[in-house]
Amino acid sequence: MTTSELMEIFRDAVLTGLKIAGPILVLSILVGLVIAVFQAATSVNEQTLTFVPKLVVIGVVMVLFGGWMLQQMVDFVYRIFEVISTI
Repeated sequence: MTTSELMEIFRDAVLTGLKIAGPILVLSILVGLVIAVFQAATSVNEQTLTFVPKLVVIGVVMVLFGGWMLQQMVDFVYRIFEVISTI
């Protein structure tokens, strides 16, 4: 296995990880930003006010996009097994 093949595998792994984690991270950041603006406007500094909405949003994202995320991981594993079988 050459260095370029290893770099391609690592690049594919990083891109797959970003595709899987992207929706969760982006939506939790947006919810955190909205809650932070609300807390700054109302001077309410409650820690659970940021934690609970993020937890709910992450749960909803997992329900909505969980199948797609699982399919991305399965596709990545298939690609890795194809590479292993050619060695």
